[in-house]
Amino acid sequence: MLRSLLKLTFVISREDMNGIVDLEFIGGSLSPTDNLIFQAECYHYLFDDAVKLYQSGLDRSTPNYGPILNSRGVSLGHQNVNISVKAGSLISNNGMEPSRRGIVLDIEGTTTPISFVTDVLFPYARDNVGRHLDATYDTADTQDDVKLLRSQVHDDLIQGIAGAVPIPSYDAGKEEVIAALVANVQAMIRADRKITALKQLQGHIWRTGFQNNELEGVVFDDVPEALEKWHALGVKVYIYSSGSRLAQRLIFGNTNYGDLRKYLCGFFDTTVGNKKETRSYLEILESLGVDKPSEILFVTDVYQEAAAAKAAGLLMGLDESSSSLVWLFKLGLKI
Repeated sequence: MLRSLLKLTFVISREDMNGIVDLEFIGGSLSPTDNLIFQAECYHYLFDDAVKLYQSGLDRSTPNYGPILNSRGVSLGHQNVNISVKAGSLISNNGMEPSRRGIVLDIEGTTTPISFVTDVLFPYARDNVGRHLDATYDTADTQDDVKLLRSQVHDDLIQGIAGAVPIPSYDAGKEEVIAALVANVQAMIRADRKITALKQLQGHIWRTGFQNNELEGVVFDDVPEALEKWHALGVKVYIYSSGSRLAQRLIFGNTNYGDLRKYLCGFFDTTVGNKKETRSYLEILESLGVDKPSEILFVTDVYQEAAAAKAAGLLMGLDESSSSLVWLFKLGLKI
């Protein structure tokens, strides 16, 4: 019922002693019975997610993420708050379209199944890294990749990162250098490291896969409609992913629904910073040039990322299967 954050309009009622949640779908409200069932589900997910927070070392009560803000940064106190996340209903209560409103979307788990990344993209890069390096070794792109990897591995060896092995000098010969690079890259992929040196190389490997029709991007069924409607409303949509900007453009330019890049206004990757760090979102805000941080909604399926975005002042939505509303409440859009 709550699978996609992009499909729902949330109506949140706040009370002093006990929050009452009403869920309004596009085109109608839940029946009283269904609404009670939904409230019970919310309590279930709150308990389940509180356990997740505890296991991650996070305290539900701190930090205080503050009151709900409207698009002008004004506290809404205990008013009813309409949060429209459905693409076709990003319109304020007075029927006016939002001004200077933008959306930043994560990819893995938000627009695209996690399985596509873990079961298709990562294995393709892992299995083809040696072949790619051998075929493109003397190109400018690959030489830049090698330079970044050398720097990263040097730091990894100093820090004692598992799987890091020394990379021979260029004098050792192409084959030995590539063998060491492959060993390091495969270890980085196994550890799912979110580092620019790896992500840049993966993007170049995937480019070959897309060019050879060996890969096709995958998005959830509701994503094309949402992007199209947001675009029609003048809502600017951006992507922020740990994958390189090249990889992002490849995925959205070659999806199972065709080329979706025409609906996207820009791409951000780890060159702006780690997705779990607040400064990364401050950098994005600076790039977008918005008047108020709360004019931007960030949607992700990782609550550490949502918390970092909230700390930077962005509105955020956590699109986690079956518990999107609960995550929104938890991270600042609270009952």
